[in-house]
Amino acid sequence: MRVHRLRFDIWLCLAISVLLAMGAAKIVNSMVPEAYENYVEDHTVADGEIGGIADETVFRAQNVEDLLTHDTFTVISPGIEYMNRGAGYFGSYYFYSLTLPSGERVAALYNMDSVQNENGEDSDIYSGDKILPVGKVVYEDLTASASFLEQIEHAEPLSRTDFYVDMRGEGGKMSQENYAEAPVALVQILTVVISFPLLHMLGSKLGIFPRFFSFKKREEKKWE
Repeated sequence: MRVHRLRFDIWLCLAISVLLAMGAAKIVNSMVPEAYENYVEDHTVADGEIGGIADETVFRAQNVEDLLTHDTFTVISPGIEYMNRGAGYFGSYYFYSLTLPSGERVAALYNMDSVQNENGEDSDIYSGDKILPVGKVVYEDLTASASFLEQIEHAEPLSRTDFYVDMRGEGGKMSQENYAEAPVALVQILTVVISFPLLHMLGSKLGIFPRFFSFKKREEKKWE
């Protein structure tokens, strides 16, 4: 079994590149708070809008017929029932199985920031009723994804698969940590990819490192 070991010059350039990537990550992280504030502002939904807080004027839907006959509505759900009966990804969004007061089930998107405790903010999240965000019906063929149905229907089947309830709207904010994760990782990768060959090229030109590739000129055959 042959063991391949990287040359010292490669290890050194990688180490320096990683240090540079860590520095770049710190710079990006220092810029995150201001960018995150703008992100939060763009993803904060006003009360009464789709995905926003539902006040006492918003219709309380009891069954599928109520959903289909009202432009907007909310649903009262006990405890964490609204997010504890099955869920799954459809496209790029994570849907939950929402049990209506009638017992019927539909797929729903939530803006968790707008879920209210009916008995006040200090009540136990596992008990009492929850007032879900303002929602609307969006027609979509959910049977297009068999894996989605398998996940969300693990407890009981949905009553309707030709629409879902959008209670997310333009909301659904990520945490600051998750928001920063992708750009920081991208900057780190790009820093290593760009700095490594540049560092090695510089070292080669200065004569500190050997070249990656060396081409030997073929000696011309001398014909006698």
